Amino acid sequence: MDNIKELNFATDLSEIKLNKSVQTEKLVEGKAVEDYWNECLNIIKDNIGDQAFNTWFVPIKAKSWDENEKSLTIQMPSQFFQEWIEEHYYNLLQNTIKKVFDEPEAQLFYDTVVVKDVADSGAIKIHSLGLKYPPQRPPVQIKAPNKSSKVDYIGRNYNNLLQRYAFESFVVGKSNQLAVSAAKAVSDEPGGTRFNPFFIYGSSGLGKTHLAQAIGNHIAQHFPEKRILYTSSEQFTIDFVSATQNRKNSEFIKLYRDVDVLIIDDIQFLSGKEKTQEKLFYTHDALYHAGKQIILTADKAPRDIEDINERLVSRFMAGLTVEIKQPDYNLRADIVRRKSKSEGIELSEEVVDIIAKNVTKSIRELEGCVIKLTAIKTLDRKPITPELAKEIILGLASEPKPITVDEIKEKVGTYYNIKPEVMISKSRKQNIAMARQMAIYISRKYTNLSLKEIGAEFGGRDHSTVLHSCRAIQDYIDTDKKVQEEFENLEMIFANR
Repeated sequence: MDNIKELNFATDLSEIKLNKSVQTEKLVEGKAVEDYWNECLNIIKDNIGDQAFNTWFVPIKAKSWDENEKSLTIQMPSQFFQEWIEEHYYNLLQNTIKKVFDEPEAQLFYDTVVVKDVADSGAIKIHSLGLKYPPQRPPVQIKAPNKSSKVDYIGRNYNNLLQRYAFESFVVGKSNQLAVSAAKAVSDEPGGTRFNPFFIYGSSGLGKTHLAQAIGNHIAQHFPEKRILYTSSEQFTIDFVSATQNRKNSEFIKLYRDVDVLIIDDIQFLSGKEKTQEKLFYTHDALYHAGKQIILTADKAPRDIEDINERLVSRFMAGLTVEIKQPDYNLRADIVRRKSKSEGIELSEEVVDIIAKNVTKSIRELEGCVIKLTAIKTLDRKPITPELAKEIILGLASEPKPITVDEIKEKVGTYYNIKPEVMISKSRKQNIAMARQMAIYISRKYTNLSLKEIGAEFGGRDHSTVLHSCRAIQDYIDTDKKVQEEFENLEMIFANR
């Protein structure tokens, strides 16, 4: 799975490679739906290669064609499978079906088979409409700032929120109940409660980002006129440095102050950055006095963050500061059940108990364990037994080796089919430059090297070039779905190394 590379699939019917002979007459007696599906598979295989094809399309079976509804029903082996297909192969699958069946309005339905891992239980089917892109319901409309306030050195989307982070998908227990209740109060009345700023802290992987973004998504849905900006403290720093270097301080101020809701994640990374802290201080005061909502997260309480200006700490503590603690057993078990259900698998209570008892420190690790089991079940066709769950937990518990720049060069180079020595060359070809900038961005994210040290690893480039590369990739990730998918695929490769 690590070696699967996403391709830039055709988004228009004319762009699909029709290397095979494709008949497009209507379904008639004597030609079964499987024959049409095989024609679809021939086209798909030509576009994605053998490995990806064998992994994701060979297990799919065509079930039926409804002439009245103009809909094809295919059988997927799991919910995990269905979501991967939709996320990565939507355009290719959609256009191929329309072409082969000669139906421009063709729809796709899924029969997703969920095999229970409880003894003496059979498989269940979930019938659902496929192809979620474009969404089946219109997306939330976010009112962006006036065009005159657009900042040309920051090309990303205005709010940066991911819609998968919602209150509905956040599992509540004793360890986070107060934080959730306060978050809902803030989202129902942004800027109108005494919880301003709202400061959420706790160890990594406990759901701070999920909760902060859930607030933003709730406000976006119920107050579409409000302008929301979600960012990280690192991105805030990059924007500030860029504004200073390019003498665009007024545009920086416009971006961060012309909002109704400002959400900044991982404030602890501002430690020791005096100038950036000063800029945040004035930004905070301007928003606070204008009655705007401020939401902050960190891995520790404000007073426990080292090298933070005292007056900034006092501002953080002026509203509501709430801790998310490590989940207890009952919450961990509920999270495992919820996550496995969303992934389309059903775990026995023995497996749930094993995971909940042994993975205790992080919700992210709990979810990672379920995802790993889902992948093994889906791709290797193995039943999820208590022994397999223990094996996965042992693998997660082992301390991973630090990611090195050489490893990043190798994996990113393999992904983009570019040799590491070419990647770090002075070539400005678009594909090479993209791979180089992506590798620099990932190096900045996954290593502790300074900008200068990273630049030295990539052909002796200076720190300003490294900073530019990081900013460029962040802009791409926030505005270009293809690059966003490429980055997510690379993150998966490093997560499963």
